[in-house]
Amino acid sequence: MTERKSPLVTAISWGEIKVEGLGTVKDAKLYPGGGRAWDWSETGTGHSPGIQPADVAEIVDNGATVVVLGVGMEQRLGVMVETLDLLRSRGVAVHVRESSEAVRMYNELAASVAVGALLHSTC
Repeated sequence: MTERKSPLVTAISWGEIKVEGLGTVKDAKLYPGGGRAWDWSETGTGHSPGIQPADVAEIVDNGATVVVLGVGMEQRLGVMVETLDLLRSRGVAVHVRESSEAVRMYNELAASVAVGALLHSTC
């Protein structure tokens, strides 16, 4: 079986995330073997209550054993307790960070583990 690497983030700035093989998106959902733009309207996500269990399901379903949640440049995106509980109950390590720090951590982890991320590029 071929190992599926998580795509690297090549840059993040206000309103833009550049990802290998994906291009430029506002918000990103990344996982081993790929990723896509993260469209909050799919699950009704908003800054409050924040990242929902449904937002991370695709990442875990694609084999991530570690998930990094980038909660914005000003850390205004919340994370529901139920989301953290879901990840932990499935044995997935989770890190919640300011988005620039989340990118740094995600890229570092991508070299050695099956990592996924949700990254928010604005507030």
